[in-house]
Amino acid sequence: MAVQFQVAYARLVKGAGILAAGPYDCAEGSAVRALIHCMSPGNWVSPPQPADIAPRMASRARLDLIDPPSALADDRVWVLSGGADRTVEPPVVDALLAFYRSWLPAAAIRQVFLPDAGHAMISVDAPEANACATSEPPFINRCGDFDAPGQLLDHLSGDQVPKGASRPEALQSFDQRPFIQGAPVDISLANQGYVYVPERCRAGGCPVHVVFHGCRQGEDQIGRRFVEGAGYNGWAESRGLIVLYPQTVARSGLSYGSWRWVYNPKGCWDWWGYSSADYATRNAPQLQAVRKMVDRLMTVPGR
Repeated sequence: MAVQFQVAYARLVKGAGILAAGPYDCAEGSAVRALIHCMSPGNWVSPPQPADIAPRMASRARLDLIDPPSALADDRVWVLSGGADRTVEPPVVDALLAFYRSWLPAAAIRQVFLPDAGHAMISVDAPEANACATSEPPFINRCGDFDAPGQLLDHLSGDQVPKGASRPEALQSFDQRPFIQGAPVDISLANQGYVYVPERCRAGGCPVHVVFHGCRQGEDQIGRRFVEGAGYNGWAESRGLIVLYPQTVARSGLSYGSWRWVYNPKGCWDWWGYSSADYATRNAPQLQAVRKMVDRLMTVPGR
């Protein structure tokens, strides 16, 4: 989802940290393709190829459905994969790296490979993190002293600063409904999201970092374990960074308060088209909602 947001709003976004994922619009609107080509292609299915993705991006840019791909050129990207990850296989991550190399200079891309890591957020802040090699809920692992948020933020910013101490009162819940057309559950979004705002950012002037949680990591499934333990909040304090944690909810067909059939049983962000055929463009309802949240956070208080 971070890749989709970056491509759709390339003029706005300045970089992305990606943990084990495929390239832009990898699924091409197909759940089957998402499960095979974009996760475990095996020997008989090839992972997505950048040469196949570029024409779709060019066409969408001409139709003003995404920002011009050339706007990616000044971005920085950090990509993590794990040797024990059997959810998103290494060839898919290799395809992501090849995709970025077609748009970004080599120095802007940093690849990190952890031989023992499973499919998870790698954090030193979660008090009950899983072992490094696991791929199980809450999908937050401890791999020694490896601090994924710290490393990715170092690369995206181009500098290094000491980590600060997170403050519980700086993590706030907010109502996601004003940013969504219709009922949030219609597009598998939660009524409530979270944002971490350091005290020095309350007057404005701080950049915004959006953290898209993984499948089965929304508040409806693991409570606040991700927003409190993924590892970004201490870095937000030292960097003067607002961290936005938008939230999805799991759906299995019909749901209370919605007449729409939406199948998203693991509470994933929409990277294959369950909410809209336009899921990978600026017309995507989830992308639009998050963009509106970012716009609100970038508004100077009092104006």
